[in-house]
Amino acid sequence: MRPKMILCDLIDRQRGHLFAWAPVMLGLGIGIYFATKTEPSASHFYVILSAILLISCLAMRLSATPRIIAVAVLLILLGFTLAAWRAHGVAAPKLTFRYYWAIEGRIVNVDRSQSDAVRLTLDQVALYNLSPEKVPKKVRVSLHGTQGYFNPAPGQVVALTGHLSPPGGPVEPGGFDFQRQAWFKELGAVGYTRTPVLIWEPHRSGGLGLEVTRVRLAISLAVQNALPGRAGAFAAAITTGDRSGMSEATLDDLRASNLAHLLAISGLHMGLLTAFVFALIRYGFALIPFVALRWPTKKIGAIGALFAGAAYLALSGGNVATERAYVMVATMLLAVLADRRAITLRAVALAALIVLTLRPETLLGPGFQMSFAATIALVAVFGWMRDKDWSTSRWPWIFRVVAGVALSSGIAGLATAPIAAAHFNQIPHYGLAANMLSVPFMGAIIIPGAVIAAILWPFGLHMVGLKLMEPAILWILNVADTVAHFPGALSHMWSPSVFVLPMLCLGWLWVVLWQGRSRALGAISIIASLVIWSETPRPDFLVSNTGSLVGLMMEDGRHLSKPRGDSFAALNWLENDGDPVGQSEAFDRAANQSETRFRIYKIGTKTVSHATGKVAGQNAVAQCDQTDIVIVNINIAGNERCTVFDTDALRKTGALAFYNKDGALKVVTARDRQGARLWSQ
Repeated sequence: MRPKMILCDLIDRQRGHLFAWAPVMLGLGIGIYFATKTEPSASHFYVILSAILLISCLAMRLSATPRIIAVAVLLILLGFTLAAWRAHGVAAPKLTFRYYWAIEGRIVNVDRSQSDAVRLTLDQVALYNLSPEKVPKKVRVSLHGTQGYFNPAPGQVVALTGHLSPPGGPVEPGGFDFQRQAWFKELGAVGYTRTPVLIWEPHRSGGLGLEVTRVRLAISLAVQNALPGRAGAFAAAITTGDRSGMSEATLDDLRASNLAHLLAISGLHMGLLTAFVFALIRYGFALIPFVALRWPTKKIGAIGALFAGAAYLALSGGNVATERAYVMVATMLLAVLADRRAITLRAVALAALIVLTLRPETLLGPGFQMSFAATIALVAVFGWMRDKDWSTSRWPWIFRVVAGVALSSGIAGLATAPIAAAHFNQIPHYGLAANMLSVPFMGAIIIPGAVIAAILWPFGLHMVGLKLMEPAILWILNVADTVAHFPGALSHMWSPSVFVLPMLCLGWLWVVLWQGRSRALGAISIIASLVIWSETPRPDFLVSNTGSLVGLMMEDGRHLSKPRGDSFAALNWLENDGDPVGQSEAFDRAANQSETRFRIYKIGTKTVSHATGKVAGQNAVAQCDQTDIVIVNINIAGNERCTVFDTDALRKTGALAFYNKDGALKVVTARDRQGARLWSQ
């Protein structure tokens, strides 16, 4: 059989299942855009748009198989174009220097930083002695020092004296790119203040989005006032998406027990909420014979659930997981209205297309990846069970509940575990048990309690619903605390190479979406990705973008050059090593180690000297003929006889990674991995 006939036969067997591949092709184009090292020029886009028009015209004249291939190529080109359009559409001024002086702006969001400090996002920013066209559209400021008298709320215009800097690049080559994330959030500067914040105006209106945020945070505050402590913070997080009341210790316990997904307002919450509202309306009308016999109560329930889900989406902050969940639920409910099957891979594909079209950058985030991985796996497995007629109606209801929770938790856990390990460098081992002990309480008590609280809120009786939620929330938090402290509750993984996740996801999608025995070919990509991950080397030596911190990989783990300072880079390096110890512990790894401003490191056959401070830095450069490379955190002007990375050089290169390749020292820079993109310039 000729190759053309084989290809036609393979594609012909996929008829009726090809729509699920549309978001995969679109995502492939988006991924190619973000993977390129240089920003495409206008001429590139003229060529791409011409190709899109040409392929669109040709596709209508082609036979079935070539048309399908043409549509796939068209979707890839559209994905590339959408990502570029979005990247250019959010372009905003970015601070290019370190700023310390007066800052004025309107609060548009309040959250907490990684160090648990209250953090304000400001728009309508004014900076001293800086022309308006150079002022960032938004800045984010962490509040340190005594701020207890100040209750930040969206809409307030505040004035403060603080430090601002441009968004920082990756802490190591190939690491998390905060500059890219800040670009799409339109954040042009980040910083902190240690001085009191002053309210310049009590409220300045700012459109529907800001008003919704104000209402959301007001509800969060009311919930936390009604339920003090951890229970109120958890209730606020799952109802409004505001996690500012959650302590880092509680969040760590939830992550270690694989229960952090209960905080993310996603498919579980949206599904439980809309299902409860749907059932409440439908069975409520069923109690009224006149209505039940004459009105389409099922469709009325679907419409009510649709509006309830929309309200939840608005009040929860509208993150990608919530958007995806609402699109999925809306598709399902619209299918109910149209008397069609509600839960299918087509609905998942439609949700992915909508999310990727609106926000292409979410493709790279763990929220999108884990959310859709879990949903696809659940729909595929339960769809297969439905087709096989694996009925459980003959089993006792308690068995069906336990089996359903165990199966869904296990499927979702397996689907998301590699993605979570790649992004967060950890794998919880008792997550299935923790979910079995917790998820039923979410569906049976907490979500119904939240709906009851919302219904009774206008009458001042919301405490009824909140008090109903409280014991179940405390149970979940106790489960998280207990499971997180089991011996061996977590194992840690080092970060994979950039190729691993795409190979893993594409292989897994092939297994799930492709029809026929050839779906087993996806396992080759999955296995290959895991092999590449296992062989991914960690850098032998790392240098921060300030030059103040370095880390040498030793037999017992990475040794850091100082026990404090540059903690964000230090902790990220250790997490990416799969070795999340404290910075001071990593510093103490070298025998007889003490803080010093000058040190020489041996990497294979090469030597690297590192010095901090003006005197030590100048001495290191003066003695540079004794080492191969010099790292300093000062500016050295006019040096031509040594390979020196000073502050000017590191500003251009970003963080550095050194690899010992058979005695040769290979230096990789963060800018090499980033490329010359809109957000890195």
